[in-house]
Amino acid sequence: MAQTSTTLLSLKSHKSDVSGTDISFTATGAEYKITSTTTALNGFAVRDLITVTNTAYNNSTFTVKTVTSANELIVEEIVTTETYDDSTTITLDHTGFVSDKTKGDGYYSQPDGVHTVAYQVTSTMAGSINMQGTLATTPTEDDWFDISGTTFTGDLSTLISTANFTGNFVWIRAKATSITAGSINSVVINS
Repeated sequence: MAQTSTTLLSLKSHKSDVSGTDISFTATGAEYKITSTTTALNGFAVRDLITVTNTAYNNSTFTVKTVTSANELIVEEIVTTETYDDSTTITLDHTGFVSDKTKGDGYYSQPDGVHTVAYQVTSTMAGSINMQGTLATTPTEDDWFDISGTTFTGDLSTLISTANFTGNFVWIRAKATSITAGSINSVVINS
């Protein structure tokens, strides 16, 4: 099979954090929601990573699955039902995002498993980007793992970085974490 290049991420930037005293968490079957009565949550987007702090049971990082309204997010990870008490300010910190998944060599049963990734960022980008892989054909968030040797950490001067990695991953994606400033211009994978 011929080599193909796929853009996993295009222009993504850090977003403002959100705080409120009316933020609640609800688990209904296999649907996990973060809601509020007045605090706007629609500044977040699908696949954003948000880290929740100052709750009794939900201090964790969640991946946004769906933005259903200005006041409701559905997340991939399990939340524990918890309602607000008007006296505790809960914070949702935008800490990064994950890209769409793309087919890896394992999807095509290719024997070499060779991949190359190129990260292009702004000079003000602060945070890390790495590649993740999975062997699952229909992955959930728990199926993804970091691929060794693919981490790029913004140093306020390097604008482009590349990494080669080998593995017969069924799916691969990029994950940006600890993003506090700047932008990722693109993440391109060649497999």
